[in-house]
Amino acid sequence: MSLFLCCAGVIIAFFPVGASKGPFERPNKAQPGALKTTRAISHELDPMTVAPFNPTGGTWTVTGSLNTPRASHTATLLPNGMVLAAAGGASLASAELYDPANGSWAPTGSLNTPRTGHTATLLPNDMVLAAGGLSIFTESASAELYDPASGTWTATGNLNVARRFHTATLLPSGMVLVAGGQSDNPVTSSAELFDPASGSWTATGDLNTERLQHTATLLLNGMVLVAGGFDNNAAALASAELYDPATGNWTPTGKLNDERGTHTATLLTNGMVLVAGGRDSSFNPVGTGELYDPASGTWTAGGNLSTPRYFHTATLLPNGMVLAAGGLDSLFIASANAELFDPASGSWTPTSNLNTAGESHTATLLPNGMVLAAGGFVSNGNASSSAELFAPAGMPTPTPIPSATTTPTPTATATPRPTVTPRPLPTPRPRPSPRPRP
Repeated sequence: MSLFLCCAGVIIAFFPVGASKGPFERPNKAQPGALKTTRAISHELDPMTVAPFNPTGGTWTVTGSLNTPRASHTATLLPNGMVLAAAGGASLASAELYDPANGSWAPTGSLNTPRTGHTATLLPNDMVLAAGGLSIFTESASAELYDPASGTWTATGNLNVARRFHTATLLPSGMVLVAGGQSDNPVTSSAELFDPASGSWTATGDLNTERLQHTATLLLNGMVLVAGGFDNNAAALASAELYDPATGNWTPTGKLNDERGTHTATLLTNGMVLVAGGRDSSFNPVGTGELYDPASGTWTAGGNLSTPRYFHTATLLPNGMVLAAGGLDSLFIASANAELFDPASGSWTPTSNLNTAGESHTATLLPNGMVLAAGGFVSNGNASSSAELFAPAGMPTPTPIPSATTTPTPTATATPRPTVTPRPLPTPRPRPSPRPRP
């Protein structure tokens, strides 16, 4: 019997019977999200809107809600400062834009192919490439491009291998490296390159180990670090390897200290990579962080998280600290906890809780230095439409978006009927006195 056959569970309530389900799904939860890999935005933070940071805290403030509840979606910061949230959930095709100026979401063009567990990558030409994912219970090979100027999606070349829970990394050449993922149940080791100039995909060297729900990080030297994930036997991996764009080959590098998948990986300002959280082969959340040094190819301890978590987000803040938020905890319950990693001390410190506990949400660093968290699954397994902003301590707290107030309909006032003034009766003319008789 294949390891990837469907099995009973709460997830079936989210994906109707017939959905492909493997051992990599969360226990008693709805479909997990894909790892999101986005490139660094070229425009820098506006110094006029970013206040000094205090590394010890921050606050979360509710902002405008998504128009469509979604989780396992992608969120991409566009060059115009807006955020594109696309697809997710039970293979949605809808997409919407967040405007930081007014804190609201507006619908934009729908994707040609509904998908979840896909990737979204901002290209040098400002277009967004959505690739792969699960589409109506089947891994998809389709890919399409979003044009911010027109707000529309256009189909582009298909992947050579249909896949979900893969990674997508923008290379310095402008090409996109897609690696691993799940393909028609087996986990694949294949990798391929997307060329924006031709809109086509070309196979490149295979990974040394098949893997999905891993991380991929572009290093400062132009190489790509892939770490962890799960293999074809649903075992969490500790292995890591490097992709060299010059040769198209993968080379093993130092192993993680803890095997893990569904973790996060963040490139720090010093060039090191912070891996945090995840889960092991027994579905237990991992509570450690560790640091990869590209110079030595080794991993060292990166402090213990205050809350073990997976399906969380990790965001590099302008002050060099890393914000980890949400995810599933040791009880497989969506968490509202958030914490900060300080590279100077190598330690984690709790910060303010999210207003809405969630996992498989997205977190996007905005040009003003705030972090936008959007969507995700809540504890009952339903997708959420909530969105909120994290302002590191020292920054002005954003003004909450007020709920729409219903203006009561005024009661109609009866128009008074005009008063009719009675016409005066005519005054009778006096009758003449009778003449006296002679």
